[in-house]
Amino acid sequence: MFIDASAIVAIINEEPGSDEIVRRIEDHKGQRFVSPLVRFEVVAAVARSRSGATRPTSEQCETAEKTVDAFCASIGAKDITITPSVGAKALMAARTYGKMVGHEADLNFGDCFAYACARAYNARLVYKGNDFLKTDMA
Repeated sequence: MFIDASAIVAIINEEPGSDEIVRRIEDHKGQRFVSPLVRFEVVAAVARSRSGATRPTSEQCETAEKTVDAFCASIGAKDITITPSVGAKALMAARTYGKMVGHEADLNFGDCFAYACARAYNARLVYKGNDFLKTDMA
């Protein structure tokens, strides 16, 4: 199982629907994966969500990073290495489903890499939202 940033942000920020995401993660008996890109995206999103109308401070970013690290450790998530093969799969996702080609899935940079990581490890993709529903990962 590869866990997209959207799923982790939803859980940490206790967004509507996060209970279902937690259940899917807990019910999965195999390996759970994240990537450095996912961690970066989640730290940025969590820090922004906790900073109000201002930019997050260095301390808020550090606190968010510790929160993300603790969450990933609590679910036993293993970090995936971003290899040239993963990069090639991300480019394929962008060409097929990306914003840059106007596909209705509208995958952004992070989405394309989440797609690629899940493909590279033949893993189910856990996410929040509808973007991936319009791909072959649904």
